[in-house]
Amino acid sequence: MKHFFAAILIWVMATGAVKANDDVKSVISSQIDAFLQDDFVTAFDFASPMIQGMFGTPERFGNMVRNGYPMVWRPADVEFLSTDERGGALIQNVMIKDAGGKLFLLEYEMIETEKGWLINGVRVQEAGDGLA
Repeated sequence: MKHFFAAILIWVMATGAVKANDDVKSVISSQIDAFLQDDFVTAFDFASPMIQGMFGTPERFGNMVRNGYPMVWRPADVEFLSTDERGGALIQNVMIKDAGGKLFLLEYEMIETEKGWLINGVRVQEAGDGLA
């Protein structure tokens, strides 16, 4: 009986992790879709309160993405890689190919809020190891 409950607990935890992973991918995909439409209001909705506080308005946020993350604003291809946990945050690794064919590895830091999963930051990994 003890093994049965342990198996149930493992199954519940695994199911929750898969659901969270799907939700995280959906949030990132939805934000990228909003960028492709130049819909910075919607894209801003997927940012965490901290990110929203840093930029204040969807327009300023949109300008930052256009200028600082052009591969996210206009990706040619997006591939979801591994998911890690680091310092209490969920990190979704994403490979993005820009319009020129250059590859970028991005780490999306995700936080779970009462509104669901939100993007709390994006870090571009150094090109190398065959990425560029």
